[in-house]
Amino acid sequence: MSLVLGIDTGGTYTDGVVVELRSKQILKKAKALTTRENLSIGIRNCIANLDFEDFKKISVVSLSTTLATNAIVEGRGCEVGLLMIGYDPIGSLPVKHSYVLPGGHNLKGRPNAELDVEKTRQAIDELKGKVDAVAISGYLSVRNPEHEIAVRRMVSEILDLPVVCAHQLTTSLGFHERTVTAVLNARLIPIITELIESVKKVLNEKGIEAPIMVVKGDGCMMGEALAREKPIETILSGPASSIIGGTFLTQSADALVLDMGGTTTDIAILKNGVPKINQEGATVGGWLTRVQAAQIYTYGLGGDSYIQAARNGEIKVGPQRVWPLCVVGYQYPYLVDELKLNFEKTYDLMFAQATDCFMFLKDSTHEVLNDQEKQVIQILQAGPRSLFYLTQRMDIDPNLLNLQHLVNLGVLARISLTPSDLLHAKGTYHQWNREAAEIGVEVLASRMGKSSNEFIHLASEKIINDLCITCIQSLVGCDEQSIRIKNTPEVMYFIQKALSPKQDQSLDCSFKINMPIIGIGAPVQAWLPAVAEKMNTGLIIPEHAEVANAVGAATGKIMETVKVLIKPGEKDGTYLLHAPWEYKMFENLEVAVAYALDSAKKQAMLAAGKAGATEFELVVNHQDKYAQSAGMIEKDLYIESLIEITAVERPEWEREEIKEKFFVDMQDS
Repeated sequence: MSLVLGIDTGGTYTDGVVVELRSKQILKKAKALTTRENLSIGIRNCIANLDFEDFKKISVVSLSTTLATNAIVEGRGCEVGLLMIGYDPIGSLPVKHSYVLPGGHNLKGRPNAELDVEKTRQAIDELKGKVDAVAISGYLSVRNPEHEIAVRRMVSEILDLPVVCAHQLTTSLGFHERTVTAVLNARLIPIITELIESVKKVLNEKGIEAPIMVVKGDGCMMGEALAREKPIETILSGPASSIIGGTFLTQSADALVLDMGGTTTDIAILKNGVPKINQEGATVGGWLTRVQAAQIYTYGLGGDSYIQAARNGEIKVGPQRVWPLCVVGYQYPYLVDELKLNFEKTYDLMFAQATDCFMFLKDSTHEVLNDQEKQVIQILQAGPRSLFYLTQRMDIDPNLLNLQHLVNLGVLARISLTPSDLLHAKGTYHQWNREAAEIGVEVLASRMGKSSNEFIHLASEKIINDLCITCIQSLVGCDEQSIRIKNTPEVMYFIQKALSPKQDQSLDCSFKINMPIIGIGAPVQAWLPAVAEKMNTGLIIPEHAEVANAVGAATGKIMETVKVLIKPGEKDGTYLLHAPWEYKMFENLEVAVAYALDSAKKQAMLAAGKAGATEFELVVNHQDKYAQSAGMIEKDLYIESLIEITAVERPEWEREEIKEKFFVDMQDS
């Protein structure tokens, strides 16, 4: 048997599966809470929960994660020094220490200015002791990488630090986006290194001797070495893995894949079994990168979203994530009693909900805290407490105790009512403390002048309608329309009539999605049947949907693409080859193309090997572009040649299916 251990480290849960690839069987599956303060604890708990003994038969361990995405959004990572060559920054960059050096190239690959060696050395020396990694970005380095290569060599001689060059990460134009990509890649190196080291630590404890693979944002796989070198490739890894898992579990060609996790709902549109790839590059945390990733639409709505009774009487769900009352109440039952001793329902809270509790996570290492914040931390180090308890203990008006700053720093976690609590209060779920959830519902319902059942109905309707809107918004985005539905009152007018029709309304509306919804994630069984009904479409919730991300991690394929561009030279009859590894001039187009094909194949094979592939095939895409001539010119005008070599290693189950189909076709013929 060829067994793969798939692990998905998400923001709330770490999921694990053992998959037998040839038969496509899920042999074992398990979940455990992600422990951000020490990832190895959650990974160890997840593997232990698998209740699997024959770990020596594991041939590959495959990971997917949201850690890189979350780190960029939260501004975490190591300190980076940026060396820009030949161009001043045109916008803000995610870096404190940066220098602009002479150099850079033009579109033909010729230097705009010579590299100033002395000035470069001086800039590198000034980075000593200030940074943990260095990013290098040269103007039009995709046309000629020589200056970036030279500066990288100098950095390696002077500083014993990781070095990242922009031309190694993307062949796309756009100096600012390439620079952002290089900086973020450097910043993420310790984040992904920590994940890999945490996994290896647990694997060693279990005696698992297998290579580690990591899911990229486009759903393909790469090896441990490449993941350490290019961690930026793992942004949107978790959502991409859910697409692969959903496709594997359902074998659907066209579908809307909806992955509802603890923190977010991620949606991708499948066409012919593959998601659309964002050619411009993924945008994460407000930064546009040049990383190709699946076109995934992310919304702040999940099982752990913050449910608030707004001051205007409306119910709001998300986008903030909090710890569910039922989960923390299970670990600390005394919180249930504290929730019962709550504020008078007439007391108006400005910065919090009456259900809010807080839990200490870790000390702040760099922020200066005020006396009130220090007192709160001291109280909470003995265990989580309700807002009511804190204000009584500190003898303070609750509207003068705003703890959002400590929550933003990650020092405290907010605990409050969530969709997971609603399901416990309804009796749909029984995993955690139901009484804590019921008290939370009762508290907010009372403040709104509703019964608990009325509140549950209203809050559930809000969650279901918001999920419907995420589906509509994603399909609008897939049609390349820039309409922001929730920000457009005219659109919301019709949506409200369709999703929550009133008996006396004179205009009825409805929507119909012309593809099924594939539901992925633990909460979907509870919420998506009503969503599919309102959207007039089918619903597929496959077996193992709650661990589909881990299934996707275990069943992906390796795919590495190398691109080479050939353009006309400055002199008639000459041709310039632009490759990530070299810049070269030719006097014959056929010779240039032959050279490009040969060198690109070699580079693709090297990249596939680095990514962990052993049995791969090379797919060649060669396009010559000409412009139609006019007037007296007989020949069409040569524009360029684009050569793409893709090394593909398919998963074992897919290779077996191809073999079976081949033999069947041979017999039929």
